[in-house]
Amino acid sequence: MRTGLQGRTALVTGASRGIGKAIATAFAAEGANVVLSSRKQESLDAVAEEIRAAHPEAGVLAKAAHVGDPDAAAACVDAAVAEFGSVDVLVNNAGTSPHFGPMVDITPAAAEKTVQVNQFAVVLWTQLAWKASMAENGGSIINIASVGGTVTEHGIGYYNATKAAVIHLTRQFAMELSPGVRVNGIAPGLVRTALARALWEENEERINKTMPLGRIGEPEDIADAAVFLAGDAASWMTGQTLIVDGGSTIRPSIA
Repeated sequence: MRTGLQGRTALVTGASRGIGKAIATAFAAEGANVVLSSRKQESLDAVAEEIRAAHPEAGVLAKAAHVGDPDAAAACVDAAVAEFGSVDVLVNNAGTSPHFGPMVDITPAAAEKTVQVNQFAVVLWTQLAWKASMAENGGSIINIASVGGTVTEHGIGYYNATKAAVIHLTRQFAMELSPGVRVNGIAPGLVRTALARALWEENEERINKTMPLGRIGEPEDIADAAVFLAGDAASWMTGQTLIVDGGSTIRPSIA
């Protein structure tokens, strides 16, 4: 697959673990420079060292930032441009789910945090990347949504509502930023991450039996899709959200 990512610079939020770490590692394997961002510098530094050891040809910058803090986000984007000259790929991956239960029980604080991290941060980092680099140089933006944004579920309804918003933001930004910037999304199904641990850890064997492809996802499954969307092979795609879910959304309903 022709990716054309060699020498380009990719900024990934929520890059210290899980899907974000896998995406950053996959980009580095393609020869891209990677900028890693999440809340804790120590965790980022550890991931940066792993990537440097595996892919010494890739430039790596680790810059901590709270994803919903405009000043910290701007400092991260500015550092990326100062280090590598541009931000060619932005992956809005950071996410949170502080409330589990019916939406009628969610607190204002939990609702605000969910929107800030899952929804507003997509707008914020897109604005910053556009103004700092992409308006002049073009680029590709990938928003990590969720298959939950297309269905109803018990327990994570408000998280899913913000991910449904991400799917729409993907389409809206694709329209507004074309033709220079392509904007696409990925809607993962259940993936083996710390964020989703409560959904799979005690039920994995049972869940696997219900999956058309026989297993829950791994972060690398989503990273492979991100490499495709970021690269030249997807040069005629924008405004789309790929569902990568092991077939969970094609399971037959109970008669």
